[in-house]
Formats: sequence, structure tokens, C-alpha cells
Amino acid sequence: MSVFALVDGNNFYASCERVFRPDLTDKPIVVLSNNDGCVVAASAEAKALGFQMFGPYFEIAGLCRKHGVTVFSSNYALYGDMSRRMMAILAQHAPSQEVYSIDECFLDLAGVSDTDALARRMREDVWRRIGIPVSVGIGPSKTLAKLANHVSKRVEGWDDGVFDWSWLSPAETDALMARLPVGKVWGVGRRLAAKLIDEHIDTALKLKRADPRWLQRNFSVTLERTAAELNGASCLSLEDAAQPRQQIISSRSFGEKTADLAVLTAAVSHHIARAGEKLREQGSAARLVGVSVRTSPFGDDPYHGYTVVPLVHPSDDTMALAGAALAGLRAVYRRGLRYQKAGVVLMELSPRERRQADLFAAAPDPRRQRLMRTLDSINQTYGHGCVKLASEALTPNWEMRQDVRSPRYTTQLSELLLIR
Repeated sequence: MSVFALVDGNNFYASCERVFRPDLTDKPIVVLSNNDGCVVAASAEAKALGFQMFGPYFEIAGLCRKHGVTVFSSNYALYGDMSRRMMAILAQHAPSQEVYSIDECFLDLAGVSDTDALARRMREDVWRRIGIPVSVGIGPSKTLAKLANHVSKRVEGWDDGVFDWSWLSPAETDALMARLPVGKVWGVGRRLAAKLIDEHIDTALKLKRADPRWLQRNFSVTLERTAAELNGASCLSLEDAAQPRQQIISSRSFGEKTADLAVLTAAVSHHIARAGEKLREQGSAARLVGVSVRTSPFGDDPYHGYTVVPLVHPSDDTMALAGAALAGLRAVYRRGLRYQKAGVVLMELSPRERRQADLFAAAPDPRRQRLMRTLDSINQTYGHGCVKLASEALTPNWEMRQDVRSPRYTTQLSELLLIR
């Protein structure tokens, strides 16, 4: 019989900040989006004060000062590294793991005799080794495991961090599902939930009991499978490895608008370098490089420039990708406009070892592959950006605003925590 666990880091971004700021234990924390625009994460204490996700920060800045809320800019280097450490610890407790998001993973617990004891060991292990609190939901399907995780954190009487559907009788299970809004079911987004409510399916229990053929006919096969999973049928297997992405996108709004081509060049060079690194991580090569620049859509002269530059050979070479990206930038750049955002997208990805050569063009220099491996090794060891393209360093003026970012404690040697 299938048994899955969904392990989730509680208020993950805020928890990562607390690991290195124990003085903030039990204190309200909010984390801001790119350019410090809006709230993307909040601790339980901040949520209790009524701070809403994705609200503009300028509207709540005064309330933050009034209530003593500590505000952080997003520190993606820290959160990504803490996620990697958490996932590595959890992987030691189960034969198979599927990393679902930066703070969530599914584990295969089939054959485990005491899932409750294992779940509590995992929570203790993660807390002891990296200081992140996690919650664990367990069920015979991934959808039920995900819903159990919600129960373990949000449903009064069961919110002690671990919940397993096997603890309940069928009648108790139905009674609990009747308390859970249909929008809390994995895969039921806000729009779909509204449509289901229009059909008088407003709880997880009603979705569980809905006619499968009616769901397929009126909604989708996916929703039919979701209902089957709520009934305990495992329709979704664990994916041990993430599927290679079909596109790789890197883009970001600027801290300040700019009309300077040098600033745009530095931004596009940075984005293509990051995209190239991700491309090599998944063992792919790109055939097309897309470049995008845009002004504010609310200005007097809104402009969105976009072009695609083909490569002679599919490539994962940052310098080849950068040459194409900067050629594309020159093609879409319009002098005098003040740009708000720039980005790149790598397309027509294929496995690196199976890339198609061009009969009439010179083959790529094999030494460049060794150079890219060396580049990645240095940056992974000493921190992203330790070695970079010269064009990335033309100017830092494109970088996003991060006025209250915490140090990158675990990935930047110059920002290690100092104990005095």
C-alpha cells in the first residue's frame, strides 16, 4: 500500500532568518519581494497582526514600525542554501524523495511500520541540525499527504506538527474533510474553487464524494484524479528526479528605471550567466536565446521589445549565450526610453550529449566546456558572482533594491556570522 509524507518548512523564509537571529524568536517578521515591493512571507506572529501576503509594503510600513515588526528583503541565496540542507536531511529518512518546492518535499514511506515515530524523528532531526521547524502530513496518496500537512498546521486539535489520516476511522475522516474548504485541496486553485462552489462543492468531502464521470465531463481528468486521491487511490507517483525544464527564464525589475545601454547590458549579461548555469545544471543545451526589455506599462510611451536570436550550435557556453543575448539587446534597444525590466529566456532545450551539429560551421572548441566546468566549480565553492563576465561588471545600477537584506551567511565568505 502506498504511503506518502509531505514535509513542509513552517514560514520558511522567516524561519531561515531566525536561524541566524535567535533574538527574533516569537517576534513578528515579514519578508519582501524583489525591489522590496510587497510582502511575500510572514511569520505566524506577523500573520496574527493581520499582515496579508502580497500587499504593497509602503501601505504597511507604518504598521510594521508601530508593532515592532522586523522587515527583511528577500535573501534568495540564503533561502536556497537552507532549502538544500533541509532536503538533504529529509532524504536520509526515506528511500525516495520528490522535492516539490523550495520548502516542501514528498517522501515515500511505504513499508514503514511506525510513520508517526518517523515523522517526529524527521522534525527533530531538521530542527537540531539546521534550526528550521517543519510539519509533516501523511496519507495513502500525495493529495491526502498534502491535505494532512495543512491539517497539521491549521486545524485546531490536530495542529501539533504531525498528522496522519490513518489515525482516523472513515467516519472521522469524513467529518474532518467536511471542515476543510475545497480550496485547500492540492491542485484546486482560486478560480477552480469558485467554479466548484458554484456547483455546491465547497468542501474537500463533497469533492471526494462527487461523481468521477461528472468531474471529468464538466472539469478535467486531472480533477477526477484529485477526487480519486481524496478517496485514498494513489494516482500520482513520486518523481525521484525533477523533469528537465523546457525553458529557462531569468529576469528582474530594476531598482530604478534607466535609459543607459550599459546598465541594460550589465543586467542582460547577469541574467544570461545565471540562465547558463541552470542550463548546465540540468545537462541541456539551448538553440534559441530570447531577450526582452520593457518600460513601465503605465508610462506615456509603454514599450516591450523582444527578439529571439538563434545559435549556430545548441550551446550551454555562457560566453556564446551572452554574445547572442547582447546582439538581441542591441536590436530591441530604443534610445531615450527609460526601462523598468530586462530578461532572457533560453529555448529549444535538448540534452547536451545529443545536440545536433552544423555540417557547414566550425565545431565548438572543446576547451570551452572545461572552462565552463571550472567557472561553475569556483562559483559554487566561493559564491555566485565570484567569477563573472566582464559585461556584468559594467555597472551595478541595474540591481534590484534590497535595502534590508540579511547577510548571505552560508554562501558568501565575506558575510559569515561573526561571534564575539
